[in-house]
Amino acid sequence: MEAQNPVSLTTLKEAIAASQNFLLSQQYPEGYWWGELESNVTIISEIILLHKIWGTDKNRPLSKAETYLRSQQRDHGGWELFYGDGGELSTTLEAYMALKILGVSEIDPALIKAKKFILERGGITKTRIFTKLHLALIGCYDWRGIPSIPPWIMLLPEGSPFTIYEMSSWARSSTVPLLIVFDKKPIFRFDPSLNLDELYVEGRQNTIFKLPKNNDWTDIFLGLDQIFKFAELFNVVPLREQGLKAAEQWILERQEITGDWAGIIPAMLNSLLALKCLNYSVSDPIVQRGLEAIDNFAIETEETYRMQACVSPVWDTAWVIRALIESGIDPNHAAIVKSSDWLIRQQILDYGDWIVKNKQGKPGGWAFEFTNRFYPDLDDSAVVVMALNQAKIPDESLKTATIIRGIDWMISMQCKAGGWAAFDIDNDQDWINAVPYGDLKAMIDPNTADVTARVIEMLGELDPNCSEFQFKIQSLKPSIERAISYLKQEQEIDGSWFGRWGVNYIYGTSGVLSALAVIHPVYKNWVHGSLKPLMKRGENWLVSCQNSDGGWGETCRSYNDPQLKGKGVSTASQTAWALIGLMATGQATGQYEMQVIERGINYLISTQLSDGRWDESEFTGTGFPGHFYIKYHYYQHYFPLLALGRYQKLQQL
Repeated sequence: MEAQNPVSLTTLKEAIAASQNFLLSQQYPEGYWWGELESNVTIISEIILLHKIWGTDKNRPLSKAETYLRSQQRDHGGWELFYGDGGELSTTLEAYMALKILGVSEIDPALIKAKKFILERGGITKTRIFTKLHLALIGCYDWRGIPSIPPWIMLLPEGSPFTIYEMSSWARSSTVPLLIVFDKKPIFRFDPSLNLDELYVEGRQNTIFKLPKNNDWTDIFLGLDQIFKFAELFNVVPLREQGLKAAEQWILERQEITGDWAGIIPAMLNSLLALKCLNYSVSDPIVQRGLEAIDNFAIETEETYRMQACVSPVWDTAWVIRALIESGIDPNHAAIVKSSDWLIRQQILDYGDWIVKNKQGKPGGWAFEFTNRFYPDLDDSAVVVMALNQAKIPDESLKTATIIRGIDWMISMQCKAGGWAAFDIDNDQDWINAVPYGDLKAMIDPNTADVTARVIEMLGELDPNCSEFQFKIQSLKPSIERAISYLKQEQEIDGSWFGRWGVNYIYGTSGVLSALAVIHPVYKNWVHGSLKPLMKRGENWLVSCQNSDGGWGETCRSYNDPQLKGKGVSTASQTAWALIGLMATGQATGQYEMQVIERGINYLISTQLSDGRWDESEFTGTGFPGHFYIKYHYYQHYFPLLALGRYQKLQQL
């Protein structure tokens, strides 16, 4: 370990002030903060296809989308799933498809390079189901190779071994419209000359369009698929029309007044595809609202047009509030008051899909996006409560009531296993991930250590001077003990915790350590024993991962290869997570790894830009482990400020 200079407190204060000033300058007039949510190019590629299908492409700057796609191609010819991954087959093929749809010739240098990349990796037949689905929509893949999903699953009653509510919220909101699309099997010939035959390694005429075998128990689903396809062929699908009508009604009922469906592009895109299959007109208000909602996810610059998979104003706002206050901004600062008022207004007071499996709960959560009434989530809700708890606003009684309502909803969402999931309760039938349609392995939403930790951290951070909060904590003793037992079980042998929603073990370990540290003073009075051994093991693991430059980093590949846990180039966000976890543990145990922490703080200070920002290319957010990653453009700003602020407090003790 290299020797490091001690942290200059003057430089620390300057770094904090610069970061605060930057974030304060970015607040929207309405009170929120909102950073870009960057993913891979399949999102814009599929939106290009959607506009061609609806004939709305002339009203969007798709020539700029072509420029964006070209800018994202790498020297090897492919497009990436996450920064530096070496290129990914399905992502590359969808970008190739989109460029061809936009009129780019297959002898264009970009497509020549992409074609070579695609064919070397097996071509179209080796891509994921959702890529093949989009190809089937334009006749470039045969519907025989797409799984069949009978529409009658919409009619399965509560209490059945399976209903649509056993799928995760994101899978459900994307799958229900696809029941219609898969049933209709449309081919949209907006360009009769369009084909991708050059991307079949074996030649399209030699391709066998069927689902691949796994040679294990999951092949039972292939047999079921053959039965479903036989029924479709002879038009003997039971309750077909009733199922399609139920799916249509479900879609219409869940469209927001703003046009959104579930706050995510896949649900929005698939719903518009379903409406097209049902012969809705492009001028129908439902369709118009849906298209406008998608437009609201777009980012247009002078040169490019790109698409976000989702938007994160509630999440970003809550974290910025926490970072600003903990780094020294007054809790009643005008920017804090305005943003807190905005968050209070964002509380969802409607019943959503969660009520299907949680009959006792009452609304009170928050969603990730501007508008998403049906799908509040536990992670956002917990962070919002922590932000409001720290803020001081003129109407403190309203704030307290808002927090209590949010806590009550979250507690009602605790799973049987003791933890919390993102959107649903006991959404954990793992066999659903084995269906051929679910090749992203993200069909369910089980409780996870990182979300569970967030809820526990929230409960531990509640204002100790508020009698209502302290009464609530005492009443929740059984829930907290169940959650801590769950977290104990989830700790890895090496002391780390898995991160479902952030990359990866650094994220999960930091979150759990933060939770255990704040709940430890309460918990130790309830039971014999201590949480210190768990925290010490987690702390030791984080210390072991520190890079020689003083920072921390972890590659997205750690989801596929556990040997890469905690390994990767240093990033501002992951360094901040590690520091937050280490400082939390030290606060609980009274023993700080001070040299390690100082090296991390110096890394953040030395990599800060002159305008108070940090820069990182890596993707440190997770959508679906192994399959979909996110770069939150504000992660590299508010997490470092939070870490610097906590270090500054540590020096003042």
